Amino acid sequence: MDLEFSAAEDAFRAEARAWLAAHVPDTPLPSLETAEGFAAHRQWERTLFADRWSVVSWPEDYGGRGASILQWLIFEEEYYAAGAPGRVSQNGISLLAPTLFEHGTAEQRARILPPMASGEAIWAQAWSEPEAGSDLASLRSTAVRTDGGWRLSGQKTWSSRAAFADRAFGLFRSDPDAPKPHQGLTYLMFPLDAEGVTVRPIGRLDGKPAFAELFLDGVFVPDEDVIGEPGQGWRVAMSTAGNERGLTLRSPGRFTAAAVRLTALWRGQADPSDTALRDRVADAVIGARAYQLFTYAGASRLAAGSRIGAESSLNKVFWSELDIALHETALDLLGPYGELADGAQEAPSHGSWAEGHTFSLAGPLYAGTNEIQRDIIAERLLGLPKGRR
Repeated sequence: MDLEFSAAEDAFRAEARAWLAAHVPDTPLPSLETAEGFAAHRQWERTLFADRWSVVSWPEDYGGRGASILQWLIFEEEYYAAGAPGRVSQNGISLLAPTLFEHGTAEQRARILPPMASGEAIWAQAWSEPEAGSDLASLRSTAVRTDGGWRLSGQKTWSSRAAFADRAFGLFRSDPDAPKPHQGLTYLMFPLDAEGVTVRPIGRLDGKPAFAELFLDGVFVPDEDVIGEPGQGWRVAMSTAGNERGLTLRSPGRFTAAAVRLTALWRGQADPSDTALRDRVADAVIGARAYQLFTYAGASRLAAGSRIGAESSLNKVFWSELDIALHETALDLLGPYGELADGAQEAPSHGSWAEGHTFSLAGPLYAGTNEIQRDIIAERLLGLPKGRR
């Protein structure tokens, strides 16, 4: 791995940094887990798209810049370092789009990707069900064949962004007689305002509707909204899951920027004699840097033609635990004021540490629990025998 950037990559970084300096709002946007904040973040997506910064690694035909994976990492570093708003389009851009690039048709990419890039269509992930979370193959929601498409029925839960999003993607059981649970599944997209869809928001610890449960009652979906072959949804879903656990959802720029903010907190208000807290800050900074280097190594392998498989589970365990450690250390530095959420007049950093901590607690659960990821690491990377389940 060459750790030196090329002149073109340095120029790309400078262009991104200048644009962000000119456009990032001076005042943080309201939480995207509220109706007001969701609308403000959708507008931010439009601002990004207008100058082709919303999806830098996509082909130009879909609104991107055709940037390399290293340029994408550079952009992400600059994005988080600039304190730019969280991405309300993340489910679509980071999860569904890579799946469409790998398994979708040309018609689907042309129809779906541009409005996704512009923020016109915000996507929710509709995978988990009341009895099918980490054990995704046990899902019960069904897709029944009908003229020109499918009828979806069942319940999805913990659907990120679904409270305010426009469309969703998920897996459905289309062949109940398939010999194994992960067979006979079909990957479909559907609008959240379609007849037969009921969206019921789920409040987070702070009361904001970061999730929703979806009730589907005979919702019609045309054939054109099936991704991949009917019955082959598991293979398509594993493509999405790899992106969710690995590189595209959690770029290292998110954590290196947080580590810089944490260091500033320490320097500004910590008790220098508190060596235990000092060591936690140092560990967080080292962890963020280690994740950055590990990611660059992975990106170099991808650029050379390799694929990232079970290694994405290593990523997922590492970044999810690092995220919690970073935020817990920050809250301990801030003391009682750290508990104040956004909207409170005295909330440090507009409550961003408190909100970030709330979100980080979900990290070991979503995208497949860390227990599941450790099983994958043990069996597929270390070659250990399967444990009892």
